[in-house]
Amino acid sequence: MLEGRDAIQRDVDRLERWAHENLKKFTQAKCKVLHQGQGNPKHKYRLDGKWIESSPEEKDFGVLVDEKLNMSWQCMLATQKANHILHEKKYGQQIEGGGSPPILCSRETSPGLLRPALEPSAERYGPVGVSPEEGNKND
Repeated sequence: MLEGRDAIQRDVDRLERWAHENLKKFTQAKCKVLHQGQGNPKHKYRLDGKWIESSPEEKDFGVLVDEKLNMSWQCMLATQKANHILHEKKYGQQIEGGGSPPILCSRETSPGLLRPALEPSAERYGPVGVSPEEGNKND
């Protein structure tokens, strides 16, 4: 276990040296450690001689990740976002004679509505420079 902690601290030190050599500076208050997985010993690490704060959850590429790797919170947030979009469509752009989509509760939300909030855009639309139709040929 200690060799893993030492390897991570070496990586932090190497990143700090790179930043110094390239005249970059870390904002210490924005640096946090997310300890993932059960049984994680939650070692502490230093940056610029100061302890890096631990955090129970962080957002990465728009996805909220917690120390237990539990996605239920993220799914609830994605459902709220989808409901908000549907609400805007219903009350913001009412179509004459047409029905509007129902407001969904989390158990009824289809994967297609959650997908945009959960996946990076490159996975949704395929490679850069390819139209959405070409990028999703296999769907």
